[in-house]
Amino acid sequence: MRRFAQAIASLDSLPPGLPTVLVDALVEGPDRYNVAKGKQARVLAINARGQVCVADMTWGLVPRWSKAPSTPYTTVTARLERAPRSRIFSQAWKERPCVVPMSGYYKWDRQRTPAWPRFTQRQDGRVLLAAGLWETWEGEDGAFLHSFTLLTGPNASIPQPLTQDGPSFLGAKEALAWLAGRYRTPATLARHAEKPLLESYPVSRAIRDAGRDDYTLLEPVDPDDPALGAPAGSEDDIDDDE
Repeated sequence: MRRFAQAIASLDSLPPGLPTVLVDALVEGPDRYNVAKGKQARVLAINARGQVCVADMTWGLVPRWSKAPSTPYTTVTARLERAPRSRIFSQAWKERPCVVPMSGYYKWDRQRTPAWPRFTQRQDGRVLLAAGLWETWEGEDGAFLHSFTLLTGPNASIPQPLTQDGPSFLGAKEALAWLAGRYRTPATLARHAEKPLLESYPVSRAIRDAGRDDYTLLEPVDPDDPALGAPAGSEDDIDDDE
């Protein structure tokens, strides 16, 4: 998983149970159709006053001990079972859980040649709430960066032909409990994870262009259409650690 969409059209598209102030902030935010590494997204997190808030953060967690506001490691996702023991993610696991609302996410169908992206979303069209971790990096010059990662693991709700491995989704009640620090172990979080009914369909390989961000990326395509070409882009864009 290297891309997701965050286009929240209405109050009704969010799962019931979230506080109104959060729902309003999420709906009022900008639509993003191709969130990639290094791009910003809206994240639910606990602020310094102990309140759940909506904040813009950069995708790809940068640990606080990093010398620069970047990392050579792949940190857009973190394996759920390994995160508490990871040098990169362990501090965030202890102190900074977050939840990332998404309209859906892109994942590559590797049973095709060439591999082809599919967009995965809830069958009922509602927003997915994905468990994550966040961190604040601070530089010696006072600069700072808020960044996040998504927790991933086995997920039997992901439809074929995609591999059944992906984000750890939560219902609204469980998302608030995760933010409050009530799920302290990977097993506890996994036990409370939601298994929503999902669907997926093929979309354009244009998502490889991280600079492209418009609603047409969500339009279904026929991968066998010879008129479809592969846009320029790094082959790293189709790597998948799930």
